[in-house]
Amino acid sequence: METLLSVIIIFGLLVFIHEWGHLYFAKRAGILCREFAIGFGPKIFSWKRNETVYTIRLLPLGGFVRMAGEDPEMVDIKPGFEIGLVFNQKRKVSKIIVNNKSKHPDAFVVQVEKIDLEHNLIIEAYNDEGERIQYQVDEQAKLVQDELETQIAPWNRQFGSKTVGQRALAIFAGPLMNFVLAVVILIAFALFQGMPVDEAQVGDVSPDSAASEAGLLEGDRVIAIEGQPIDTWNEMTDIIQKNPKEPIVFEVERNGQQVTIPVTPDERVGQFGDSEGFVGIARPTEFSLLGSIVFGFTQTYAFMSMIFEVLGMIVTGQFSLDYVAGPVGIYNYTGEAAAMGIFVLMQWAAALSVNLGIINLLPIPAMDGGRLIFIGIEAVRGKPMDPQKEGLVHFVGFALLMLLMIVVTWNDINKFFM
Repeated sequence: METLLSVIIIFGLLVFIHEWGHLYFAKRAGILCREFAIGFGPKIFSWKRNETVYTIRLLPLGGFVRMAGEDPEMVDIKPGFEIGLVFNQKRKVSKIIVNNKSKHPDAFVVQVEKIDLEHNLIIEAYNDEGERIQYQVDEQAKLVQDELETQIAPWNRQFGSKTVGQRALAIFAGPLMNFVLAVVILIAFALFQGMPVDEAQVGDVSPDSAASEAGLLEGDRVIAIEGQPIDTWNEMTDIIQKNPKEPIVFEVERNGQQVTIPVTPDERVGQFGDSEGFVGIARPTEFSLLGSIVFGFTQTYAFMSMIFEVLGMIVTGQFSLDYVAGPVGIYNYTGEAAAMGIFVLMQWAAALSVNLGIINLLPIPAMDGGRLIFIGIEAVRGKPMDPQKEGLVHFVGFALLMLLMIVVTWNDINKFFM
C-alpha cells in the first residue's frame, strides 16, 4: 500500500505539472483548451471550470491537454440542414441545436444556407417565411448534439492560428515544468535534509552496519584508508566499494586526535550487477539557503547528464533493455525508494521528473519533441505541414512507443521473477 500510494502521488504530481505547463502557456496564447486530463481511457470523474473540462481517467499512464484545432473541429453542418438557434441577451446565437430539437422548445428552427463558425461567425438561414437572414454567432457559442454541449472554436482560438513561437512554447512548457519541478524538489530536499558535500567525513551511521560495529562515529573526518590519503567523499567510497568483505584500516580525526579503526565492508550488488563494498555511512551534509538553491540546479543538471549518457549508449550500440524501465520497473524502484524514507523518495521523484522532461523532448513522433520538430520544419518552410501526413507520422510513432512499452514491461516482469 505504501508503494501504491507513493506511485500515485509521484506520478500524479509529475503528470499534473507537465500538463499544467502545456495548459498555462496555451491559455496565455489565447488557445481554447477543451480538456485537461490526467490518465487515459474512460473518465472516472470530471468537472468544468471556465472553458476547460478537467478529467481524471482510468489508466494512470500519462495525461494530455486537448487544444482546439489539434483535432477536426466540430460537427459538419451543411447547407440544407435544419438547426435550432438559441439567442443570448445581445441577440447573438449562444446555442446551436444540431439534433433532438424537440427537446429545446425555446430554440428557433431555421434551414441553413451558409454557416461560418471559424472566421466570420455567422449563420445565414431561411426562416418560416422563406426570408434569408444572417445571424451573428457568439464567440463562445455551444454546439449541442445528442444533448452534449461543445464550445465552438473561432480561428483565433485555435492552436494553428498562433505564431510559431507561441505554439512552440505551449509544447515545450510541459517538459520545462518537469525540470522546474525537479529543481524545486531538490531545493526542498537540501533545505530539510541538508546539502551533501564532497568531504571525506562520516555522516549518519546506520545501526548494525559495518561502520557502527567497527566504531566509526558521525563527524569523524577520514584522513587516510590503508595509508592512502583521502580528501573527498568520492575517493573514500571508491576504496570502500572495491573492497567487499576485505578488512581495511581507516585513519580518522576525532576531537582533534587521530584514531585508527579497522573496518570490514559488507557486500552488495552494484549498479552494473557486480559486487561492491559498503559500510553503512551517509554522506556529510550542510545547511544553507543559497547552497540549497545551487544544489537544486546542479543536481538537476547531474540527473540530466546521467540520462544523456544512457541515450549516448543507445546511439553507440551499447544499449540494453536492462538500462530502461517501464511501469512495472518504475513501480518496484519507487517501492524501494519509499522503503528508504521520504528524502530518498524525493530524490527519486526529482530524477523521474527530469527523465520525463528529457524523454518528452526527444524527436520522437507523438511526443512533445516530435511536435516541436514539425513546428521547426514549418518555421523553415514558411508554411505548415499537411495535417493528415503529420497525423499519420504521430500515429505510427505512438504505435511504436506502445510496442516498446510492452517489450520493456515484459522485460521488467521477467527481472522481477528472476
